[in-house]
Amino acid sequence: MRHSTLSGSLAVAISSILLSACGAAEDPQPSAEQAAVAAPSTQATRVAAPDHLVDLTHGFGQDTIYWPTDVDGFDLEILSAGHTEAGYYYAANRFSSAEHGGTHIDAPIHFAEGKPTVDRIPLNRLVAPGVVIDATGPASTNRDYEVGVSDFEAWETTHGRLPDGAIVLLRTGYSQHWGDPERYLGTAKTGPEAIPELHFPGLAPAAAEWLVAERKIAAIGLDTPSIDRGQSSLFESHVTLFKAEIPAFENVASLDQLPPKDFMVVALPMKIEGGSGAPLRIIAYW
Repeated sequence: MRHSTLSGSLAVAISSILLSACGAAEDPQPSAEQAAVAAPSTQATRVAAPDHLVDLTHGFGQDTIYWPTDVDGFDLEILSAGHTEAGYYYAANRFSSAEHGGTHIDAPIHFAEGKPTVDRIPLNRLVAPGVVIDATGPASTNRDYEVGVSDFEAWETTHGRLPDGAIVLLRTGYSQHWGDPERYLGTAKTGPEAIPELHFPGLAPAAAEWLVAERKIAAIGLDTPSIDRGQSSLFESHVTLFKAEIPAFENVASLDQLPPKDFMVVALPMKIEGGSGAPLRIIAYW
């Protein structure tokens, strides 16, 4: 598995973390390089920083976009913000949020009974090499565009087969409309009456089936509110992916800053026990 221009020490360190956390190691004898990383030392270990580090997360605040039926949105209550009698400054807040709003993760249980909740998603589905499928061209002229098998095949013609265990990110260009519900969702309405007016791109159900049957991806994400397009009523891509225990990341930001491949993704959600989804902090580096 190639980690692009990552330094050798950083790549080994990440691999060691994943093997330990995910229980993927089968050989009880570590390599000399792995042993050197894990071995105690009297000096601080220096790990080279990546050359590029990109935050793919929209901030949570009053302008965060939620599904139109989640009318409460994001709320931050200030509990304390000032100097205490003892003389030091102290700040503390309380927040509330629906699971599925802003940059967030859909756990497989969201549309597949008995499948993993947020806290049960294996780490090797959340930390993995990434690829970007660029569908900005057709999505710019068709709000209901569905990223199809042909888009993936076109990517593979240029860049090679989708790597096993990759996190696939679909770029539609809709992140540029973040903060403007009418342009991002297709409607500024809220409540049930907004649902028929949702228009934004998503993943074609046939492409979801192809990814499950023909490729072995770790997770998928995109820069729109849902893996299924806005006009979907059956959410077939959700169902297909989640039955295969492939989680989805929605409302991802800044995909225009990423190369087509050869980067790493770290997508760590709030670990909500039994959660069907959760706010997500997702980054990429290379």
